[in-house]
Amino acid sequence: MADAALPDLTGCHIGLLASSSSRQGGGVFEAMVAQAEMIRAMGGKVTVFAMIDADTDQDRARFSPSQVMNFARKGPPQISYAPGLTEAMIAADLDCLHVHGIWQYPSCAGAIWAGRTGRPYFITPHGMLDPWIYARGRWKKTLLRMAWENKSWRRAYALHALTPREASDLGARTGRAEIIMIPNAGPDPAPAVSAAPRAPVVLYIGRIHTKKNLLPLVAAWQDMAARGQHPEGAKLKIAGWGADEDVAALRAAIAAAPDGIEFLGPVFGAAKQALLDEARFMVLPSLSEGLPMAILEAWAAGTPTIMTRECNLDMGFAKGAALECGFDAGSIAQALSDGWALDHAAWQARAGAALELAGSMFSARAVAAQWGQTYAAAIEHNRRHA
Repeated sequence: MADAALPDLTGCHIGLLASSSSRQGGGVFEAMVAQAEMIRAMGGKVTVFAMIDADTDQDRARFSPSQVMNFARKGPPQISYAPGLTEAMIAADLDCLHVHGIWQYPSCAGAIWAGRTGRPYFITPHGMLDPWIYARGRWKKTLLRMAWENKSWRRAYALHALTPREASDLGARTGRAEIIMIPNAGPDPAPAVSAAPRAPVVLYIGRIHTKKNLLPLVAAWQDMAARGQHPEGAKLKIAGWGADEDVAALRAAIAAAPDGIEFLGPVFGAAKQALLDEARFMVLPSLSEGLPMAILEAWAAGTPTIMTRECNLDMGFAKGAALECGFDAGSIAQALSDGWALDHAAWQARAGAALELAGSMFSARAVAAQWGQTYAAAIEHNRRHA
């Protein structure tokens, strides 16, 4: 699929809609940036619609040269209601709309847009119907389903799943059979794995959140340090951002741990890439994921991963690009020990497997070809039946 011809989207105007068009959207933001690049590569026009947040202006250039239209929130920030959003999307004369994320007003706006224009739109929940996520604040989600989500899901041309497991979740929660499955695209892979051994650095990059399960990771590292099970100079580097209470809990856990753990705070751009390039392993002991962009970024850097099966990237285990860990400190420690036990040749083989995955099924070209066919079919179907 990596060499598939790209469909021609010339003359097609596609809107991307989400609650955030900045780094505050985390992996969803990175997926949208990649989506915009893919659409432009096929000749399509992209307009991005999102709410204003603290990093909107700073990250606007990530979508260049596409237009980004941002709207002020009104009312509770968790809802992301934005007066004028729907009218702006209708005025943009889009051929198709792609909504990223659910449980906020953009879902409602997307359904209104589809109802008034009669044109197709897609919904990518990004793991937000995962059972672990769905169980959190269930009563609020029940109200939101009644308010707009059920209508939005019914009106969508199709729902988009990132993985087979998510496709099953979407069918069960929404009752829809029209579900397409296309993975996120990762960055372009590095040309090769360096011959020089990497320092014993384990890296986490992402949100600081309960679902990422970082406190057992810190506990595992601490227990291994107490037993002398880390190689000399080993470091655990944690880079990310999150709610104040989650960051405070992580800082407290690190303060009680031995030396060797660094909390770097938010890291982006070249500094983020440098961390990926130097790490011997990326770790993600998550309780719940859609398809984590951090893992795809690590594989593109030739960095093998240590992760749970909740990351929904089992091909990483099958191909040798990943080591499996569980959720508790003991199983995380065992996976770290297994990683340290690899000699350089064995590590290089895993790094090579990571690059192979990044350059094949998760390559931008392979994913773009699937999206191009999907968008083109929906737009053509609508034009024939308009």
